[in-house]
Parts: sequence; structure tokens; C-alpha cells
Amino acid sequence: MRIIVTGGAGFLGGHLCERLLADCHEVVCVDNLLTGRRARVEGLARDSRFSFIEHNISQPLYLGGDVGAICHLASPASPVDYLTYPIPTLKVGALGTWHTLGLAKAKQATLLLASTSETYGDPLVHPQPETYWGNVNPVGPRGVYDEAKRYAEAMVMAYHRYHGIDTRIARIFNTYGSFMRPNDGRAIPAFISQALRGEPMTVHGDGSQTRSFCFVDDLVEGLVRLLSSGFHEPVNLGNPVEMTVLEMARLVRELTGSASEILFCDRPVDDPSVRQPDIARAREILGWEPKVPVREGLARTIAWFREEFGG
Repeated sequence: MRIIVTGGAGFLGGHLCERLLADCHEVVCVDNLLTGRRARVEGLARDSRFSFIEHNISQPLYLGGDVGAICHLASPASPVDYLTYPIPTLKVGALGTWHTLGLAKAKQATLLLASTSETYGDPLVHPQPETYWGNVNPVGPRGVYDEAKRYAEAMVMAYHRYHGIDTRIARIFNTYGSFMRPNDGRAIPAFISQALRGEPMTVHGDGSQTRSFCFVDDLVEGLVRLLSSGFHEPVNLGNPVEMTVLEMARLVRELTGSASEILFCDRPVDDPSVRQPDIARAREILGWEPKVPVREGLARTIAWFREEFGG
């Protein structure tokens, strides 16, 4: 079928576009290139089933022809990005979601929202099931991202209940892999690029805060299964293997063979202390769980970064 991917020139969006083309769908990538990169999808343009539209989905999108599904991934997704672009982040979560839902209604298409584990904030329940409502500071600097996604989820469910739109909500936990930007502010690309350059590896706080890192191929598989599932409530997609940020830094240093020192710095405001998905719902509904171990996924990601850095 014909599938629209908003934010399709970003890290996760580009991988999803590739997977959907491999599954023989027609893909329309929509991206305003605020944080995405045209180069990310230039290679896909050789496929006649792929098209690219440079457009800000916070503005209405008019598109002729049939559409089977819309995957709404558009949003700054890293701390550096959403703190640099707080208002566009809020707009794409609110107006962008509204416009994609309107298009889904007009085309009688399925809509999948890429939400985030950040809807749980700094959680008081651990690990986090979909039934947990979260602990979010709405007026803190991170609130622009957290609340944009929480509002987007509310709007998606409202359109599902009131208009009968066929909707999906994926709560995505920390994901990593090829095509991440070295300077996007997320832990793994920062650690890898610093280690490969022999620079100090910057760890926030004492590094005892935990994260759960999912390889991008596993995450995309989860999105594809969710899209075809017929399930409307939120579904956690992430790796339940929890580790501290300091453990991840040391593992990256080991796998790169780097001699970089680890440098501790201040933690950002409202930085979550723990993060671990309860994926019981994904296992039951989608028959999904991550397959790629963290060491293997990191090795593959490091290899890609080495090539990007010219060896």
C-alpha cells in the first residue's frame, strides 16, 4: 500500500522508509529537514516507489491519491534538538498530529504515532508498563517534548474514539544504530564519536541513571508489527535489558578500543533516573521482543561510525 512517513529523513524515519520499501510498499517521505537530512534518503530515490516531499507537517498537507497508512514520526527527538527548537517541537506534536489525523480521516487510512518513553517522565514505577501515567514536569525545559507527545497521544485516542480512525501508538524507548548524528545529544552517538576521536567521554552526573537501549532493526520490526496489529492502545517498544549510563560508556570504550577518559558533568534538568520498558503487551499482542544483543548492536553501530569518520 501507499504509506506516508512524516519525519522520514530522520534517524528512525529513514530506517522505517527502507523497511517499508523492502516490504514492497510505496513510500512518501515528508520532512522539513529541521533535524532530518536529505542525504539520508537520497539513495532511496532510485526506487520508483519512493518520493520525497519537503514540507513542515505543522502546516496542512494536501496529497492526491489513495493512502493506506500514515506513520507520524516527525519531531525533534534528542535533547539537543528539542531544547534548541522548543516551539517547533510543541507544534509538530500538536498541529502536526492534528494534520496527520485529518489526512488519515480524509483518506480512511491507518495512523501510527511514534510516541516516546519520555511520556513517563522521571518514573515512580519501575519498569514502566503502558498503564503507568507518568511523572512529568510540564513547565521544565524537557516538558516541550514530553508534553507534546502526551498531547499527541490524547489527540490520537480522541480521533479514534470520536471519528473511528484506525490508530496505533508506539511508546519508543532509547533506540540506536546507523545514521545517528554524532552531535545530536544522545548518549550512544556521543560516546562512540568521542571514543573514536580520542576525546573525553562525557557522562552526566555519576552515570548511575539507567537506560534500556534497543537496536534500530528490532525497533523497526516492532513498528511494522504494530502497524498491522489492529491494536489501538499504547504499546511499549524497547529493550528490557537495563544498564547504567556509565556501564554503556565503558562498553563503548571497550568495543572501540579507545583510551578516552570518562569525564563527569552536570546532569540536565529533569533527567530521568531510571528507564526500562515493560514489554509484556508487545510480546502478547505483537509477538515481538528485541533480538539483537547490546554488544552486537553496538559493534554494528561503531562500524558504521568508523566508516563515517573515514576509518
